[in-house]
Amino acid sequence: MLSLTAVKSYFSKQISNPFFYAVCAALLFLPFLGHVHLFDWDEINFAEISREMLVLDNYLQVHVRFLPFWEKPPLFFWLQACCMQLFGVNEFAARLTNALCGIITLPVLFCIGKKLYDEKFGFFWALIYAGTLLPTLYFQTGIIDPIFNLFMFLGIYFFILFTWKKKNETNIELVHSALYYLFFAGLFTGLAMLTKGPAAFIILGLCYFVYWVIVKFKWYISVPQFLFYTLIAFSLSAIWYGIETLMHGSYFITKFFEYNFRLFSTEEAGHAGFPGYHFVVVFLGCFPASLFLFKGLFKQEHAFSYRKNFKTWMLILFWSVLLLFSLVNTKIVHYSSMTYFPLTFIAALTLYEMYKQKTVLRKDIFWSIRILSIVIGVALIALPIIGLNIEWLQNKTQDVFAKANMNAEVSWTGIESIIGVLFIISAFVGTALMRNGNIMKGSVILFISTAIVFKLAMIVYVPNIEKYSQGAAIEFYESISDEDVYLQPIGFKTYAPLFYAKLLPQNAPKVSDYSDKKQVAEWEKWLLNGAIDKPAYFITRIDKKNTLESNPKLNLLMNKNGFLVYKRMPE
Repeated sequence: MLSLTAVKSYFSKQISNPFFYAVCAALLFLPFLGHVHLFDWDEINFAEISREMLVLDNYLQVHVRFLPFWEKPPLFFWLQACCMQLFGVNEFAARLTNALCGIITLPVLFCIGKKLYDEKFGFFWALIYAGTLLPTLYFQTGIIDPIFNLFMFLGIYFFILFTWKKKNETNIELVHSALYYLFFAGLFTGLAMLTKGPAAFIILGLCYFVYWVIVKFKWYISVPQFLFYTLIAFSLSAIWYGIETLMHGSYFITKFFEYNFRLFSTEEAGHAGFPGYHFVVVFLGCFPASLFLFKGLFKQEHAFSYRKNFKTWMLILFWSVLLLFSLVNTKIVHYSSMTYFPLTFIAALTLYEMYKQKTVLRKDIFWSIRILSIVIGVALIALPIIGLNIEWLQNKTQDVFAKANMNAEVSWTGIESIIGVLFIISAFVGTALMRNGNIMKGSVILFISTAIVFKLAMIVYVPNIEKYSQGAAIEFYESISDEDVYLQPIGFKTYAPLFYAKLLPQNAPKVSDYSDKKQVAEWEKWLLNGAIDKPAYFITRIDKKNTLESNPKLNLLMNKNGFLVYKRMPE
């Protein structure tokens, strides 16, 4: 039987191997990846794009409802479609791209941390990233941002290496030429642009400009070098944009830039928020790493100038993203997700210095972690209890749709509350160890337990929550997925019918632009009253039903958990 000392010795050796972090990431992110339906809007929207690539056998053009979709470039969907080719069109395949991204990200952070400091710092950085709430959550979703953020981070990382090589930084090993690092900076920036669009170049360009101001307008990169970087960055997306334009005209590019402009200037995606929205999201969503951020924001001693310079770049990246998206009118949680890399770097730096200097956890951080862990833990404890007494919440709720959602048959036992108890206990044990000077052991317990506890929460809680929010609708879509019918949502925006009812081209809306409200209204009018050639289903919400219930041509087929389905047969 293995002794505790032998196990400890084994893991001490393994933490110097990047493959160890990939294995740990796989064990954390892959299990139960497809155990719950995809969520409206983004997860289903993106999975539907990839599914339609397979249906149409067209990988050059992005479609939704088998109509051109100009909101995103194709790189993420190419990767997702590859996963669907291998594992089928399902939730696991839709989320696998980001899980693989996580399996790559943790070793990358370890290797970069090791290069900047040593193996212990690399360990802290990978540990913190894996054990912080939103980063570990996003690696188990089907949204674009983890891939986009990794490409952007690698873009700025290689750009930093370029600046160091250019000024002959001697305290860090840089074996390649400055042009080599600049090429890869441009390459990864270009991949980010091909993933989500020009926002990548805007964000990184803002960082480069701010750094130029900080160094008092010294030209740390020449004009020809910046043009080379820009050429590499734009060439990747330019190839695809060029092919798209040659094949289909300028429609996509025109609409794409119009959409991105609206996104920055209006509440285009239907999400408003107050100016400090992203500060709150980052502070609470990046627990517990965010609690170590504040100490690292202040001046620290650095043995080498390049370490001080890297921290400067990370602070620039953090504040640029946070302030930029605080100014943008559309407020969505993952818009500020690029802050996770610099935030976890600074948190790792804080813990690393405490570990090296053999200091103890400060009282303010100690109590902040404990108080927040109690708040989060109590919420996790309360959720199953509320689920067992859902009638109480229904009586308190004024929203008609939310009240009807709570009629869903959801199985709670109360035992699920143990997850919240474990979370509080692990946070208290971890902080107690750090307060007593055992920074390494305390950090491992705090961050690993956070990752594991929230993995359990995703396995146990999320399927039940999904049953309330969309379960009835998705069950219906799946039940008619083999039928040759029209299916139209009325009064609310959703992508779920497309993916889960397996929309085919012959049943797609007969419009040229689904964002044109007039065209969609004409399509709905024809489905409701025109000479349809096949059965038509209409799904609406209980708070939107007035538009359908008075139509004599429709028969109410389902009224379940806030969703109503009507059917019309051809005459």
